[in-house]
Amino acid sequence: MGKLIERLIVGLMALVVAMPAVAQGIFTGEPIANIRVEGNQRIEQETVLSYMQLSPGDPFEAQRVDRALKNLFASGLFADVSLRREGDDLVVTVVENPIINRLAFEGNSRIGDEELQNEVQLRPRVVYTATKVQADAKRILDIYRRSGRFAATVEPKVIPLDQNRVDLVFEIHEGDITEVRRIDFVGNKVFDDSDLRGEILTQESAWYRFLSANDTYDPDRLTVDREALRNFYLKEGYADFRVISSVAELSPDRNAFFITFTVEEGERYTFGAIDVKTTLKDLDPESLRDDISTIEGDWYNAEELERTIDRISDAVGDLGYAFVEVRPQAEKDSENKIIAITYDIREGPRVYVERIDINGNVRTLDEVIRREFRVVEGDAFNASKIRRTRQRIQNLGFFSKVDLQTVQGTAPDRTIIEVEVEEQSTGELSFGAGFSTSDGPLGNVSLRERNLLGRGQDVRLDFLISGNRSQINFSFTEPYFLDQDLSAGLDAYRTETDRDDTTTFKERNLGGGFRFGWNWGEFFRQNVRYNLSNDDIFDIKSTSSEVIQVQDGSAISSVISQEVSYDRRDSRINPTDGYLIRLQNDAAGLGGDTRYLRTRLNGSFYQPIGEDLVASVSGEAGYIFGLDQNIRITDMFFLGGANLRGFESKGVGPRDLDTGDYLGGKKYFSGTVQLSFPLGLPEEYKIRGRAFSDFGTLFDTEFTNADANGDGVTPRIFDEASIRASAGVGITWESPFGPFAFDLAYPIIKEETDNEEFFRFSVGTRF
Repeated sequence: MGKLIERLIVGLMALVVAMPAVAQGIFTGEPIANIRVEGNQRIEQETVLSYMQLSPGDPFEAQRVDRALKNLFASGLFADVSLRREGDDLVVTVVENPIINRLAFEGNSRIGDEELQNEVQLRPRVVYTATKVQADAKRILDIYRRSGRFAATVEPKVIPLDQNRVDLVFEIHEGDITEVRRIDFVGNKVFDDSDLRGEILTQESAWYRFLSANDTYDPDRLTVDREALRNFYLKEGYADFRVISSVAELSPDRNAFFITFTVEEGERYTFGAIDVKTTLKDLDPESLRDDISTIEGDWYNAEELERTIDRISDAVGDLGYAFVEVRPQAEKDSENKIIAITYDIREGPRVYVERIDINGNVRTLDEVIRREFRVVEGDAFNASKIRRTRQRIQNLGFFSKVDLQTVQGTAPDRTIIEVEVEEQSTGELSFGAGFSTSDGPLGNVSLRERNLLGRGQDVRLDFLISGNRSQINFSFTEPYFLDQDLSAGLDAYRTETDRDDTTTFKERNLGGGFRFGWNWGEFFRQNVRYNLSNDDIFDIKSTSSEVIQVQDGSAISSVISQEVSYDRRDSRINPTDGYLIRLQNDAAGLGGDTRYLRTRLNGSFYQPIGEDLVASVSGEAGYIFGLDQNIRITDMFFLGGANLRGFESKGVGPRDLDTGDYLGGKKYFSGTVQLSFPLGLPEEYKIRGRAFSDFGTLFDTEFTNADANGDGVTPRIFDEASIRASAGVGITWESPFGPFAFDLAYPIIKEETDNEEFFRFSVGTRF
């Protein structure tokens, strides 16, 4: 080792001594007579000279020669370059980098070649350089680390070929998923480790998390976890909380991470005096008291503070104030652990929307997105309308990601709204299988495109077959008919239902229609529909009630319907807050064989309780009456099953006591009181429990105790407007295999004629 160091020192000293002599020989300032290029095979001499930016006639100067040398190396075409002077000539000797003949990946099974090829920069017929190879190897490692495989290794292999070509092979050892073996917290005294683990996305690895990816290490997720901890403590009143550090240590075998959060909780605060003040003309601060959910004496809650700011902003905006800014002024009393809040409502800067830029929509037309905006270019900027716009774009279901940002415009009072979307698949070819208590085993094939030709149009074709029912449906919806905020649609269907279990006949419906819908306001919607169908009652058993037997045959129904709804729910799929009111009217008799008026009214109300509980109350009622004729059994109301758990489907209401057939009723109402709650399982499993009580009644059948078919037999019909009620519990699981629902219900109030059902189960999946 000592001799090696000695030789290096001697070599360096010789180089230092020789450099002045070399410089003196080359850099004389005399003109260059000629430039010769040696060693080049593929690259023309003119190309080399163009990179050098040095020509015959230029002087031999150190600065010029040095720049020429750097330019040649910077081109990436050469592995080595040297310059020397022979007489008045400058000789350039180059060693060309090889050309990549083939690029391949070996050992990759978790990530496909196509995904890796899209990530790396090198390609066949591109110049090979060691720097680019190392950069691509790092990119491949980053892909594997993003998928949780920190033990992955990548080794580039170069196979020399003739004509200065090479094959480049990335040999990949993927390794196992690097799990999060343990998550620890240091400095927490109020909340234990298990409480805090429940607030972050990252989870400790466990056998039952095989459907989740949150038990693998992700540095971006760790950043989100820090913010989640901060939000949790601020929501619980710890206004001085901070995360001191979050450290992820990789185990020596590179198969697991140990994550440690060091926190400082601080003291817990309560809300002090709550006040509202404003500089806006004609605005009474006291009128906004109902929008304030922060209450003096309650524990400080930063989430509730932000929610109040949003409510006040929306309320003031609804009053016609276009430029509003709500600033919470907090006065912290550290000695008494109190934070007083004053909501200062002032006129914000007058800012107008200069331009709306939309990016990321490769297939979806710009106009499909723009028509969901609640503001247009030139309007006053309104934050609440921007939030509503984002929600409307997400509700389209066309995009996996929707991001709205505002940037400074060309003037201080101008802003540009930038929309970044990430499209997702909107075409569906699905096959379904499942089982339900009412229909038995079922199968489904569905072909649907929700964004036809990128215009937002919805076309669907469904086939369904089950133990009691077969069905085919076709529908087409244009959400903005004639470029107006008016939806229009066409429907066609054929269904056949076996009602042998409750009313001993079969029913066939063949029909279609058209519909229109529009908004009277942001949450107020109107729908109008026309439907024409042929409804056939057939295959009636000889043991059926005579009031059913006389209805054998088909009838044409021509029905005009209208529906008006007011929807303030926070979600149409899984609502946790808000309410819905809907009124529907059907009128049959504009042609056809049936004539009746039918009205249905339903509503629901959802209220979150604490963090995880959701209470809901829902109810519906209906009434139908014939216009100078009896109502067919197919148009009657039925009760039981999904709308009255604890009783069989169509198992409640008027009934022929001699045959057991249910006859339906003209009047009904039903309701549900329910509490939804978590079951203590990992949140990513999306399993929730519920406790409920259903109640309702169905009565006033069209059929009476009379000899309907003239055979001298008078049926005995039960028709009492008595209340039925049940109570039960259930489980809902939004599984990757489809929705799963399980209910146990026990009838509390019932009639002897009712058919009970203690257990109700349904599950479905798509492939």
